[in-house]
Amino acid sequence: MAEVTAAMVKELRERTQAGMMDCKKALVESNGNMDAAVEYLREKGLAAANKKSGRIAAEGAVDSYIHMGGKIGVLVEINCETDFVGKTDTFKNLCHDVAMHIAAAAPEYVSKDEIPAARLEEERRIAREQVLNDEKNSKKPEAIIEKIVEGRIEKFCKEICLLDQPFVKNPDITIQQLLQEATLATGEKTTIRRFVRYQLGEGIEKKQSDLAAEIAEMTGKKA
Repeated sequence: MAEVTAAMVKELRERTQAGMMDCKKALVESNGNMDAAVEYLREKGLAAANKKSGRIAAEGAVDSYIHMGGKIGVLVEINCETDFVGKTDTFKNLCHDVAMHIAAAAPEYVSKDEIPAARLEEERRIAREQVLNDEKNSKKPEAIIEKIVEGRIEKFCKEICLLDQPFVKNPDITIQQLLQEATLATGEKTTIRRFVRYQLGEGIEKKQSDLAAEIAEMTGKKA
């Protein structure tokens, strides 16, 4: 059993903001391994945060983030339970971090529940075709093929859903876990209601210039 020192407890507290006794217990349970102790506290913390999931969060803030000299812009609404928490630096920093993450990671939905059923079915059809077109899968049982397809769909959902994405500032946690940590820090349920991400020129079909064809048209000659 590794010795747990006061310095170790202090470091863990600074990293997690957990109580001194909780930090000491986490280090004892983790045999002095700092990363394992952080994970231990996170798991315990998530359980505590989940108890708040049934509360109503109708306060909060709308935050914005502009990136690349005005080429990408984000608006995000994050909710908490009281106006008091919504005005704290902790909550404001959370909003800003999430907005920055959206700018960088370009999610399409907050959660899997928002993905239209038609799109999921189309992605499932494409994934199935890809699996069947791979020769190494040709003789696999249908149940295995279906499992591979669903695995790809799960990966697809995690890539486009904000809550499932690894947080850009700390890829060891997801945005969902970031919210749960915020719930622990503020004592209030914290949720992301909606967001919009703008990218300059997105959706505009840019004209492709064919210089030879343009010269030919101007001179009345074929290119």
